[in-house]
Amino acid sequence: MSLESEVDLPGEAVLPGVLSDALHAELVHFRRDLHMHPELGNQEFRTTAAIKERLERAGLKPRVLGVGTGLVCDIGEWDGQKSMLALRADIDGLPIPDTKTECSYRSTVPDRAHACGHDVHTAVVLGAGLVLAELDKQGLLPRPVRLLFQPAEEVLPGGAADAIDCGVLEGVGKILAVHCDPRVDAGKIGLRTGAITSACDRLEIALDGPGGHTARPHLTTDLVTAAARVVTDVPAIVGRRVDTRAGLAVTWGRIESGHAPNVIPQHAELSGTVRCLDLDTWRQAPDVVVAAIDEVANLHGAKSEINYVRGVPPVVNDAEVTALIRAAMTARRGVDSIESTEQSLGGEDFSWYLQHVPGAMARLGVRTPGERTVRDLHQGDFDADESAITVGVEMFTAAALIDAAT
Repeated sequence: MSLESEVDLPGEAVLPGVLSDALHAELVHFRRDLHMHPELGNQEFRTTAAIKERLERAGLKPRVLGVGTGLVCDIGEWDGQKSMLALRADIDGLPIPDTKTECSYRSTVPDRAHACGHDVHTAVVLGAGLVLAELDKQGLLPRPVRLLFQPAEEVLPGGAADAIDCGVLEGVGKILAVHCDPRVDAGKIGLRTGAITSACDRLEIALDGPGGHTARPHLTTDLVTAAARVVTDVPAIVGRRVDTRAGLAVTWGRIESGHAPNVIPQHAELSGTVRCLDLDTWRQAPDVVVAAIDEVANLHGAKSEINYVRGVPPVVNDAEVTALIRAAMTARRGVDSIESTEQSLGGEDFSWYLQHVPGAMARLGVRTPGERTVRDLHQGDFDADESAITVGVEMFTAAALIDAAT
């Protein structure tokens, strides 16, 4: 059965799974409660309990993951034959302050914020689960659906790996997710076949030397200069040792050394990220980057100690699953609600699921139409147009129904 056929894609008026105004209001309240109480990765106990209570109130049987936070919940009974569609949300917040000044639901936890939209993702998957549970009671859900509320997306290498170890993909044939995008208007999604995010690793470097007086740098290792050369030269060297189309980029977030203006320090520390657009190049990245760091450090007489922390591969959207999302969004809001999106340099641990099953992630528009200001992700003033919750819920329910019919 073709996903593109008009026969297979009834219009919004006849396709069940539309969100009621009452449930939308409840999901907005749920999202705002999470927004006020953000929890960091692997510490999402309150969040997990809130999701669990609401699903149980709907007559469902959620199961907390073996890691202690996050949970999984099936809508309908899996017969062990036809594979399930999984809907994934990440539930953790970020270790940054909420800087919104005129917001009744700003974070109540110091230096913690839902500044990446995970509270919206959670409300979307919860809402889809509640709608699908009602359809299942009415006999309108031909195939079971699995809800996955995953902890620790922001903690490299990502909580997805732990969730997979807990067996969340057993019986799953496809997996879907959304990610808030403040560049896309609410009411729309951004979609792309193939890589939609990039690989992301973390880099931590310690440089050491004997230290000395700034009057006599020729008698010691000029460690500050060595650190500065690592900062400037390593990205340039790396960029010439791989295909430039792979987009391998080393970017620094921290450099620290010394305590006095006339003392050459004995120790310097640098940290940053390594990002890459291409999966094959990502596999080579540790060797290329470490070799470049060692070369530059040795040139300046510094001893280097490198901790290269593997993060996540790119999210590569499967063509058929991307077509399923496209069909679902078209059925709900028409083809004009879908826009092409570029590959982001951001990392996402949803990629780990795609090493095991085909799946796709859509960018959920959360910008109020007509708004000029873009509140970017991972910024303390980030917020979302909450009408996006309804868009995400209805897209997911349509995807579940269309998938069951194919």
